[in-house]
Amino acid sequence: MENEQRSNLDAKQPPVYTFKIRGHLSQQWMTWFDGLTVVLEEDGNTLLSGPVIDQSALHGILKKIRDLGMPLLSMNPIDSDPSDRTDPDQAKGDL
Repeated sequence: MENEQRSNLDAKQPPVYTFKIRGHLSQQWMTWFDGLTVVLEEDGNTLLSGPVIDQSALHGILKKIRDLGMPLLSMNPIDSDPSDRTDPDQAKGDL
């Protein structure tokens, strides 16, 4: 019963994704990804992360990255409960 209640709670929250793109996103484009956290990494890449409401929103983010002409290095869903993950290598979305 506890697992059923937990599944219902998790189903109401949108999944969280991370997107790693090559290069630093300039300040003028950061607001274009409103709702996502933008981190400029020391290695020269940009990490975007945050909740993605549905498949349409996911495709919208990918389209924005494409339109910027910045290569997408990886896209990964973030597991809210790491104990549910059987094999960490299966969750990797490196391109």
